[in-house]
Amino acid sequence: MKALVLFSGGLDSSVCLGLAVKKYGADEVLALSIYYGQKHEKELEASEKIASFYGVKRITLDLGEIFKGADCSLLEGSKESVPHEEYSDQLAKTNGAPVSTYVPFRNGLFLSSAASVAIGNGCEEIYYGAHADDAAGSAYPDTSVEFNNAIADAIYLGSGKALRVVAPFIGKSKADVVATGLEIGVPFAMTWSCYEGHEKACGVCGTCRDRKRAFKENGLADPIAYEM
Repeated sequence: MKALVLFSGGLDSSVCLGLAVKKYGADEVLALSIYYGQKHEKELEASEKIASFYGVKRITLDLGEIFKGADCSLLEGSKESVPHEEYSDQLAKTNGAPVSTYVPFRNGLFLSSAASVAIGNGCEEIYYGAHADDAAGSAYPDTSVEFNNAIADAIYLGSGKALRVVAPFIGKSKADVVATGLEIGVPFAMTWSCYEGHEKACGVCGTCRDRKRAFKENGLADPIAYEM
């Protein structure tokens, strides 16, 4: 295969999947979906549907044990509720630390695991959907340009210079991600981004707020249903 896509079933990773399929064709793309102990499986359910939509092979990996004990509001067993406010408001309370929905070094672990899977399947590239809005204000430090450059270099060298990391939105906004997805026909109505696991997206967690804003900046309403 040509490319492996770190694929959660969310908006950003779905656009990455669409880009990889457009470039290489469905038969040359592998989607990797990872369970990490999250409180719900709405994204994973979405990832299965979207992988089927594109006709790509999808495999899953369980890394939940690694994050047990982590103080993160997204994880099972956490006593914290998911914050229902803008990331900027959350960061104002953290004194420069990541927000409570930061899963410790998740992208580092995911990309390292993906590298092993990619090499084993003969892939030449790993796609993942980090973008500038997530890195803003240290909310998610493992989505920054600096982090991406460092781990991309490590994977390239550690693979014998056979595997490259592709982060098409690393310096771009979520509105840019949506714009690209609209151009290539990504089925946004099938994606799930919300940190809550309700029947409808909550509309007030940080990622819901960013997602709705990104569609608005493109002159459109988000096609998924929201509680608020």
